[in-house]
Order: sequence, then C-alpha cells, then structure tokens
Amino acid sequence: MSFFKKHVFFCNQVRPEGHPAGCCAARGANDIGKKLWERVGELELEGVKINSAGCLGRCDQGPVVVVYPEGVWYAPRSEDDVEEIIQSHLVKDEVVERLKV
Repeated sequence: MSFFKKHVFFCNQVRPEGHPAGCCAARGANDIGKKLWERVGELELEGVKINSAGCLGRCDQGPVVVVYPEGVWYAPRSEDDVEEIIQSHLVKDEVVERLKV
C-alpha cells in the first residue's frame, strides 16, 4: 500500500536560457505547482501530496506533472488545466485524457 493515496510531482527544473532541453520553470511550472498546492490545500484532499521535482525527463513536453501511483503524465498549460486534473484525477480518480503525454 502506498503511503499517499496520490503523489503528484511537477517539474520546476531551471536551466540556462537557450539550453537545448528547455526549461519547465521558464514555461510556467512554478505557477502550475503553486495552483496545485493551493487548491489541494483549499479542498483539504487527504492523502494527496504535491512535490516539486528537478528534471523529470519529459522536457520536450514541459511543463509536466505526474500522478502516482498510476504513473499518469500530464502537460497542463493553464490554471484551468490544473483545476481539471485536480477535480478529475485527484478527486474522482478519472484520468484527463486530453492532457496526457
């Protein structure tokens, strides 16, 4: 059994400007992480843990979020996308197919 019901990681890797792999932080990862932390706290979702991470290896699709234990990867682009991931995947256990990568 997993320690958390859902464990969410978002990449906030910072790389120098012009790095060939890109940089999730430069693409809005910190705003995505902030929204995740705020909303999970507001909703008091027990058993859900949000963590920032360094490079998650999906730079070409970043910023990215991965939800465990399912191992579902998402590429949210807006606060609305983050809210949909929270409401669908974290609350209802329904994968958001349109945001998967």
